Amino acid sequence: MATPPSSIIFFLNFFLYAALLSSKTGLGVQGRQTAVLSPTLHNVHLTSLIPSSVCSPSPKDKRATLQVIHKHGPCSKFSQDKASSTSTSHTQILDQDESRVSSIRSRLAKNLTNTDKSLTDSKTTLPAKSGLTIGTGNYIVTVGLGTPKKDLTLIFDTGSDITWTQCEPCARHCYDQIEPIFNPSMSKSYTNISCSADTCNELKNATGVSPACSASTCIYAIQYGDQSFTVGFFAQDKLSLTPTDDFEGFVFGCGQNNQGLFVGAAGLLGLGRNRLSFVSQTAGKYEKVFSYCLPSTSSLTGYLTFGSGDDKSVKYTPSLVDSREPSFYFLNLIAISVGGDKLSTPESVFSTAGMIIDSGTVISRLPPTAYSDMRTAFQNLMSKYPKAPAASILDTCYDFSNYDTVDVPTISLHFSDGVEMDLDRTGIFYVFDKSQVCLAFAGNENSSTIGILGNVQQKTFDVVYDVAGGRVGFGPGGCK
Repeated sequence: MATPPSSIIFFLNFFLYAALLSSKTGLGVQGRQTAVLSPTLHNVHLTSLIPSSVCSPSPKDKRATLQVIHKHGPCSKFSQDKASSTSTSHTQILDQDESRVSSIRSRLAKNLTNTDKSLTDSKTTLPAKSGLTIGTGNYIVTVGLGTPKKDLTLIFDTGSDITWTQCEPCARHCYDQIEPIFNPSMSKSYTNISCSADTCNELKNATGVSPACSASTCIYAIQYGDQSFTVGFFAQDKLSLTPTDDFEGFVFGCGQNNQGLFVGAAGLLGLGRNRLSFVSQTAGKYEKVFSYCLPSTSSLTGYLTFGSGDDKSVKYTPSLVDSREPSFYFLNLIAISVGGDKLSTPESVFSTAGMIIDSGTVISRLPPTAYSDMRTAFQNLMSKYPKAPAASILDTCYDFSNYDTVDVPTISLHFSDGVEMDLDRTGIFYVFDKSQVCLAFAGNENSSTIGILGNVQQKTFDVVYDVAGGRVGFGPGGCK
């Protein structure tokens, strides 16, 4: 075959290169198929960041039996129940998020630089539903309690240990919830826990509050950072996750005085490390392994799964333990990349602060130096787009009113053991509307304040907690 002249090869290569460059203006697709132009940019269609008005359930994972649904989205029975729904603005959500973060900081106010870094195929999947009317953008699941089983919608929270629900007769106060309040007198398998039981004595480690005693019945109390609280009988009953997975004698709080930002949900499912947490109580079956995928928008669904998996795409990084707050899941963040370039932030900036992963925090928090470096790099690559006013704790916002697609710098979080978390494009922004789309990170005030990997950045990942193995894993495209 004849060899073409070098000039022809040059022009062929030139036009091929030019075609590749020009293609980025026409790559705007919805859903998870948003194009990645290069290691530096996502080409994002703005409609993929904004929930649809129609429910589009994600295909069920082979492990999934229940769905995770955003409480305000079209898939949710909460949004369909107009009479009981309450409206929560984005500003309120972010303010309440700050209250949660303040609570976490207060629990970890002791010297975090002395963190104890020792690491301490049955499966079931529940649907996780993101519940904004709960007040903090948390996610919820539905489980069954009692005999016969009564379905209850609970916030699931990796930062809490005790599972609790509101109970009749609501001796002091019960807030409004979507389902009927659990009535223990109607359950054949319900019993109260006595004050002398070992499980009662373990409450202080799980809640920070010593248990009380009433007529020989153990009384629990939990207060949250936003002054929400629950007080009631410490009890046990049959907990049902699926038609085939249930647990006799599951220990939980039966709340008689419950007040705060839980409106809509019946209570909370505690996924911390403590011996009284759901994770520990079901260890015999699930081996202290659970995972979840949080949907990219409120019109899609995700899952919460219990039990080990075999997803080869999941990469694991050590989950560290702090002896003063052992329920939290600590991670070792070592670097951040923006637009394909690793920032020069010293690794000591991250190690001084430390970081936890939290399902209940919305916006990720970073050490001030790390956030400043990331913000500067991000703003430089977004300089062609008009700015929008800051919103609450978010100071880097853009007005995309006149755009159908935008080119967004990729962001990657680098953890120890070579794990890179390449954020989905829905994990980069917090969207108020097209005229106010903000970088979904915030900086801490002090260099020693704990960093938090929030749930916006976790969207679409299969996030796996192997508690017994002392590690947390991330797998892309988890909600598919």
